[in-house]
Amino acid sequence: MSARFGCVVLTAGRRPEDLRLALDSLLAQRDVELDVVVVGNGWQPTGLPDGVGALHLPENVGIPAGRNAGVPAVAGELLLFLDDDASLPDPRALRRIAGEFARDPRLGALQPRVVPRGGGRPLREWVPRLRAGDPGRSSDVTALWEGAVTIRRALFETVGGWPEEFGMVHEGVDLAWRVLDSGHAVRYLGDVAVLHPLPPPSNRPARHGYSHYMGARNRVLLARRYLPLPLGALYVASFALRQLPRMRSAGDAGRALRGYRAGMRAPAGPARKLRSSTLWRMTKAGRPPVI
Repeated sequence: MSARFGCVVLTAGRRPEDLRLALDSLLAQRDVELDVVVVGNGWQPTGLPDGVGALHLPENVGIPAGRNAGVPAVAGELLLFLDDDASLPDPRALRRIAGEFARDPRLGALQPRVVPRGGGRPLREWVPRLRAGDPGRSSDVTALWEGAVTIRRALFETVGGWPEEFGMVHEGVDLAWRVLDSGHAVRYLGDVAVLHPLPPPSNRPARHGYSHYMGARNRVLLARRYLPLPLGALYVASFALRQLPRMRSAGDAGRALRGYRAGMRAPAGPARKLRSSTLWRMTKAGRPPVI
């Protein structure tokens, strides 16, 4: 019996051509069963292919909450979250992903390799590990690039879904940490590709501009939720040091400072300190939670 994927495609309706490409790539998948819904985050989905469901959210509720909203609308033991500007070039990609989950009961969540649509050099942040020199190498990881993620449905429900309070940025870290703490593995699959556009060259130096605030805020929330105080302080400090070269102006620095302050003041949700065994597994995977 073929695997069944519940596919949640999140969109705000601003990229209709990309959305069509994403849906066409899903409908072209072979040897798997699909239940697909387009979640319109503040947008009424229209003009969808036959067999694709639509879920209208009257207001934009943020990226993690929008993804979560789509889950009850689809059936399938595996959940695929696909952003509207991502697509699967190989019609056997989901069969390959399903095979990974069938072979390894410990596997909880998986991210494929991200390839620039139209060519070019992949972004460093698309490979969620420290040693990113060979994007084609598969490995266990401790974080997820969120644009194309597959996770076991039962596990997704057990760990509580995407962290809605994050809004955007680092929600893939939060979800991966909870998957790891449940005793499952998080994997980067280098031999299955998902296509994603590169930002325009003129925007690349500033592509993190929106995240100076949210990145700082959510990094503090991660530390408060999951790490003991000394480790959490190192985790936030290392992030702050790495972000300094990316700040192009005093305005960037000001947004980051406001983000750190907001992270200390905002409700962090229930404390779920990671088990010592999870911290050790993260360290063995090459990314202890101080990086």
